[in-house]
Amino acid sequence: MRMRKKVVAFINSTLCKMELYSILLLIPAGTISGQMQKPSGRRDSLTIRKKDLIDVLHNKFKTHLRKDSTMQNSKRVRISIMPIDHQYLVSCNTNINFDKLKMHLSGATRCYNFPTNIYSMGNNTSLADVRSIQFSYLRAYQIVFRELVPHLFVGIGYNLDYHWNIKANLAPGEVSTDFDKLQKGSSSVSSAVSFNVQFDNRDNAINPQNGTYINLQYRPNLSLFGSTRNWHSLLIDVRHYIPVFHRSVLALWGYSNITLAGTPPYLDLPSIGWDDCSNTGRGYSPGRYTGRNLVYFESEYRFPLTSNGLLGGVVFGNAGSLLKNVSSELHTIIPGAGAGLRIKMNKYSNTNVALDFGFGVAGSWSFSLNFCETF
Repeated sequence: MRMRKKVVAFINSTLCKMELYSILLLIPAGTISGQMQKPSGRRDSLTIRKKDLIDVLHNKFKTHLRKDSTMQNSKRVRISIMPIDHQYLVSCNTNINFDKLKMHLSGATRCYNFPTNIYSMGNNTSLADVRSIQFSYLRAYQIVFRELVPHLFVGIGYNLDYHWNIKANLAPGEVSTDFDKLQKGSSSVSSAVSFNVQFDNRDNAINPQNGTYINLQYRPNLSLFGSTRNWHSLLIDVRHYIPVFHRSVLALWGYSNITLAGTPPYLDLPSIGWDDCSNTGRGYSPGRYTGRNLVYFESEYRFPLTSNGLLGGVVFGNAGSLLKNVSSELHTIIPGAGAGLRIKMNKYSNTNVALDFGFGVAGSWSFSLNFCETF
């Protein structure tokens, strides 16, 4: 009961402020990844009249490139390769549906070996706080969901974060103090059987035009499962899509990663850019801000640029904050904003090539190229 009150107080005192701030940022307003999905089968006259990259290439090379578009949506795979500042990452996010069993499998796998920058904890760190470390990393998440009623699922899964070959020759300072205190030895393991609840009534998982997505995950990382230390976390992921005039969409995203008990290893702390798809914090490099609890909001306005649907644009604003505990007052907000271009790759699945440029405080910026929407 006491823990539930803390979580409720945290949400009430922080989330509404953050969502309002991200919308206000929207007003003035190198990832290379791919996503493949069997088309949804939508072939109405309006969709057929639209143009996409396949139509453009077909007209250019006089070659039939489009395969059967009548298959039902059953598989979704997202594969990413990210070369940034000599960092090399390979990741794979999957979603496989078993319609007859009313089940689906959701997975996220990452494996990389690269140097990266770390900073001291909290919202008020500066670029002068940076230190470089080297490590290898394996992330393996797999969750099986079962539908209880339409659009509502419960799931159980296994979550593993394994860091090894950690090499950190840090000069004395706040960064080394935080890291040495929380990251012991040359390796760490966070292993858990997770419990999940999911609601999803979006009209399209790749590029929603309407609907809501909610994912809640309780993750007890215990030595019983091989964890280096015992700690518990709660993940809250909420997305809502509002259709507005002339095929435009207002997309809203709230994301919180809360440490309920215990202390995670430093490299497993909630951090900007370290969500499952590394999409939080456009305008900043992954890991730029780290802390015990992360609360984050983003608003994005998506609109067409051409009448045939081939080109579109987005403007976005985001706001994040790292809190010491769930009852902390929100004092500092980390803002980001930007704009992007959308090129229709497949008009039947509504998949876009997405190019985004984001900027943050103190000269921070980011550029991304994706074959799907950020959220």
